[in-house]
Amino acid sequence: MKTLFLLACVACLISSPVMAQEANSMTKYQKTPEKIATLSDEQRYVTQKSGTEKPFRNEYWDNHEDGIYVDVVSGEPLYSSQDKYDSGTGWPSFTKPIDKSFVTEHEDNGFFSKRTEVRSKIADSHLGHVFPDGPKDKGGLRYCMNSAAMKFIPKADMAAQGYGEYLKLFDTK
Repeated sequence: MKTLFLLACVACLISSPVMAQEANSMTKYQKTPEKIATLSDEQRYVTQKSGTEKPFRNEYWDNHEDGIYVDVVSGEPLYSSQDKYDSGTGWPSFTKPIDKSFVTEHEDNGFFSKRTEVRSKIADSHLGHVFPDGPKDKGGLRYCMNSAAMKFIPKADMAAQGYGEYLKLFDTK
């Protein structure tokens, strides 16, 4: 009897829309040894060793094109150009993630201060840090990210690269 009950509970969880979406995300976005092998030295240093790239000398700090930024390892959607702003720090900065379920936050007591590290959920890539000094009218947070941890997908290429569901971020209705 207990076994039947447990099987019924498992079947319920698997068939729930939330679990199905999570399972779909897990298969769609993955961290593989093959993908890690394709990273540049700097991408590997930043994402796998929690490194930081140089300010003002990184690929996306002053990118102003419409599109989204995804995890360079797994492809998880992270940030939208709609939420990007110039923080003056030399790194790409955002007011919020596209979907908080794709990022995790962890206390970081390194570098002689207490900070909040941001990592991608599925690939566990180090992305950067979040600080409470962002634009007040946008929630007050500054997600200060490393370009080396992300790949930019231009708006025009989003559908072809499997990110069509995020085009709604650019609706100006």
